[in-house]
Amino acid sequence: MFPTVREVLALDPVRHGVPRLVAGENGLDRPVRWVHVAEVPDIATLLGGGELVLTTGIGLPADDAGLRAFIGDLADVGVSGLVVELGRRYVGNVPRVMVAAAQRRGLPLVELRRATPFVRVTEAVHALIVDAQLTELRATEEIHQRFTDLSVEGAGPGDVVRQAAELSGCPVVLENLSRQVLAYDPAGESAGLLLDGWEQHSRRIQPTGRTAYDPDSGWLVTMVGARGQDWGRLLLRWPGGELAGPPGSPPTRLTILVERAASTLALGRLIQRDAEGLERQIHRTLLTALLDHARPVDEVALRARALGVVLERRHLVGVVIRYRADETGGEGGPEAAQSRLRDLAEAVGHALREAKLTALTSAIDDQAVGALLALTDPATEDRALTAFAAALRRVRLDGTLARQAAAGPVGGGGPGAGPSCGTTAVGGVVAGTGPAGMPGAVIVAAGSGVGTLREARRSLIEARQIADAARRDRRDLPVFRLPHVGLAGLLHLLRDEPRLQTFVERELGPLLAYDARHPREQLLGTLRAYLEQGRNKSAAAAAAHLSRPAFYERLARIGRILGIDLDSVPACLSLHVALLALDAVRDT
Repeated sequence: MFPTVREVLALDPVRHGVPRLVAGENGLDRPVRWVHVAEVPDIATLLGGGELVLTTGIGLPADDAGLRAFIGDLADVGVSGLVVELGRRYVGNVPRVMVAAAQRRGLPLVELRRATPFVRVTEAVHALIVDAQLTELRATEEIHQRFTDLSVEGAGPGDVVRQAAELSGCPVVLENLSRQVLAYDPAGESAGLLLDGWEQHSRRIQPTGRTAYDPDSGWLVTMVGARGQDWGRLLLRWPGGELAGPPGSPPTRLTILVERAASTLALGRLIQRDAEGLERQIHRTLLTALLDHARPVDEVALRARALGVVLERRHLVGVVIRYRADETGGEGGPEAAQSRLRDLAEAVGHALREAKLTALTSAIDDQAVGALLALTDPATEDRALTAFAAALRRVRLDGTLARQAAAGPVGGGGPGAGPSCGTTAVGGVVAGTGPAGMPGAVIVAAGSGVGTLREARRSLIEARQIADAARRDRRDLPVFRLPHVGLAGLLHLLRDEPRLQTFVERELGPLLAYDARHPREQLLGTLRAYLEQGRNKSAAAAAAHLSRPAFYERLARIGRILGIDLDSVPACLSLHVALLALDAVRDT
């Protein structure tokens, strides 16, 4: 944003004075925030740093000590340089003591060997500064416009990060609170080098403040979140190629850019879009209203009744159906994943009709279909869920076989040749193998039944959590219920929750940071062995393949790093839960 001392010396009004640099060559790239003319020795008290001081020297001290003090005061306040016009006070050259003092402090000292109107210099430099500020303002306006357009378009994190990298010309990384990369753009550099050992590298980047620059690592960092809940960090690597503001800090426009990008990311997380048929869209609107408290329950009941789904005075059960494996890309891209989700939603609708069940049903996110069953008798809950799961298996199996029959034999075959692949339905998991058209494994999860519509949200959320957690469960169950989900599964389904990630960082952050700085020690493994062996130190030492004295010493070091007593049962319980949560967060 500001011209440098080197650029100022190249201006015509300065060149007219035949400038000669006599000290401080390494400071020529310092930014010049302003030009100040001074003829008094105590001018440093009136400066704020970043000024280029012009003087004829007529008011400077006559003794060597005074000149050293004058140069020292200017350097202490952070001026960009000192320009002395020869002829009035100093003839031929400036005093050697000034040169030595300026060289020692790295302060650029320039002689003007011809009389120079200082007003011409100040006008030229200030014009450069104003032009730079206008350029900066235009760049800022472009940043705001670009990210406003992205917000309106509902752009994803990848698009926002890509735009930030394009506007800055610097690598940009979006990570969650557990230092896992959500999106990145290397800006033409090697992605492998950028992301290699990212978690450990990121943990060493600890700037102070919501938006701050870490000069040791060269990363500009800002928090990402909305409504007071942070869920990630946006990092831009700026190694100091251009100077602006205080020496070594990024240009103001880059700070504005990362903050604007972070706002766009936070806003985008709040936006949900989908294109569905009118009836299904109304179903989704009503289910979303229950999940988000977006509408009064009386209004939801009224609109549902208009659709033929009576929810008043019914026993309500939330059900979530999802594939075991997430598919947001892969073969066919996002369109194929959305097509699979629509197929699953249609299969759920057919299964509900076949099982003669009444329900609100629609996709509730990019991976799952939800249903709110309305039963007249609570005693029929288990029978209804079993009938639905069986109907869903039949519907999906019949649909797959119909598609195979329409497509003909796969890979050809002679007389008596059977199909080249098969589908096996086992419990709540429909296992599919073969071509891309075959369905994948599906999970059916149900929440606890409730007696009023006001409680339906709890049942739906419980079902979604069970479905997410059941992905780690290899059992073949017709319907997964809450008792089937253990602690590890519970933590897995909460892995994207910022509060869980914050808990992990609070409990294990100092130890993870220590391991990042000392990769050969890896004390986290020592702690894991100790906790998994029920705090039996001898067994833990054997499991860790360490001698008992070495193991005890490591435990003592862990206790000092975390500031806890590892003989305390509550403290170890908290650490064990944090370790399980860390595993869930890292599980991709």
